[in-house]
Amino acid sequence: VQLQASGGGLVQAGGSLTLSCAASGLTFSNVVMAWFRQGPGKERDLVAAISQSGRRKSVADSVKGRFTISRDREHTVYLQMNSLQPEDAAVYYCAVKKNTRWDEIPRDLEIDYWGQGTLVTVSS
Repeated sequence: VQLQASGGGLVQAGGSLTLSCAASGLTFSNVVMAWFRQGPGKERDLVAAISQSGRRKSVADSVKGRFTISRDREHTVYLQMNSLQPEDAAVYYCAVKKNTRWDEIPRDLEIDYWGQGTLVTVSS
């Protein structure tokens, strides 16, 4: 399994970025996809997750209303990030959770595969 994340970069506060993660080596339509982030000196936290069909989404309170997770039918998951703030600066990781019930996002999202991360920097 390979997860190739891209789209990170430097943005001013209030700006927007869209992250992409291309997955290969798995049946994309069968897995829950997620984005996590880890800021300097912080733990890795869940940002958003999306079910196999894309109909169910889970979004962290800290980004609700600003970030949107989506996926296409082929192999890519996206994270649209608007109104970015300095506290959003982190390395963002895409992740895969397999073997879940159809179209449910487990409360305890134990990740099976991680991508390499993409850095988001927000200047104030």
